Amino acid sequence: MTTLQTATTALMDITPRPPVVFASGHGSWLYDTAGRRYLDLVQGWAVTCLGHSPATIVKALTEQAGRLINCSPAYYNEVAIRLAEGLVGASGLDQVFFTNSGAEANEGAIKLARKWGTKHRGGAYEIITMENGFHGRTLATMSASGKPAWKDLFEPKVPGFTKVPLGNLAAVEAAIGDRTVAVMLEPIQGEAGVIPAGADYLRKLRALTERRGILLILDEIQTGMGRTGRMFGFEQSGVQPDVMTLGKGLGGGVPLAALLAREDACCFEYGDQGGTFNGNPLMCAVGSAVLAEIGAPGFLERVQAASGHLQRGLERLASRHGFGAVRGQGLLVALDLTRPVGPTIVEAALAKGLLVNAPRQDTLRFMPALTISDDEIDQAIALLDRVCADLDEKVSA
Repeated sequence: MTTLQTATTALMDITPRPPVVFASGHGSWLYDTAGRRYLDLVQGWAVTCLGHSPATIVKALTEQAGRLINCSPAYYNEVAIRLAEGLVGASGLDQVFFTNSGAEANEGAIKLARKWGTKHRGGAYEIITMENGFHGRTLATMSASGKPAWKDLFEPKVPGFTKVPLGNLAAVEAAIGDRTVAVMLEPIQGEAGVIPAGADYLRKLRALTERRGILLILDEIQTGMGRTGRMFGFEQSGVQPDVMTLGKGLGGGVPLAALLAREDACCFEYGDQGGTFNGNPLMCAVGSAVLAEIGAPGFLERVQAASGHLQRGLERLASRHGFGAVRGQGLLVALDLTRPVGPTIVEAALAKGLLVNAPRQDTLRFMPALTISDDEIDQAIALLDRVCADLDEKVSA
């Protein structure tokens, strides 16, 4: 049996972890090695979109493993073709490159934009990104990100990224120069605390990039695959990007991500891009199963209904305990705590069997399975209510 001692000595220490070791999961629930269960509203940071070990993914993995696991990306495989066609049909974009992680997909988007700038914009390579944005943990994607804590980390950074405040269209326009090739952003900044870019801003940004002849890249690693109540976050604003990245929910828990682009932006030449495991049949079989499930009649309508139920519950909680606003779309939701008690609530909730996330000291983020039931939402709100009541008592004591 895996113990806490073996886990902490054998695994590289890269983040503080609570003293629990998980052994299994089903739907919205995780179970530790002692058999205790936890209601999971984190779901691997919006990764296990259909919940833990859903039958559709187990079936896809099992059946595909018995047929073909990998044949090298030097050859076509029918499973990757099927998933690519499904994503193209759903997004309105033209071509797909599969990767193993969202950071790798964003790295590919950066490379594609720079290649496009070389071919079509006189060698332009600079990309305008957003303050507090998050695009991954490779050196280039950390450089593209606007996370303040990373400012002086792993210097020297990859050059070529200009940061502007999210929502400030004038700042974007002022930053565009002869070397600018693209604007890159998340429709909702997840790691920053679920901060929406806003539909009006995205529409004006789309018009600006078209007018200035540069690419619009949307990082939909967290907002894609039904998370906002639509298949892709960009659908909420009615705009379409030139380049889009997907990850997290696309694999439903397995390592799968994708770079999508319009045909006229697809300018990689042989040797420019690749990857040993990219587009392997085993992972793509899961992606197709996830896409089919999310695209099934009524699925996204249920996500929207669950979102309303969750947000109303959080609003009642906020009213009882003096918290701030609830924000977000679909099942990517945050609660403004108005004070730096987020980590305290996360720790106390864990002790009561509830997993939540605090991306900022004053913010709770909720990313439950898209299949979460109203009853499970009610259980989560009730557990949080007890945690917050205990906190209120300590403060007033």
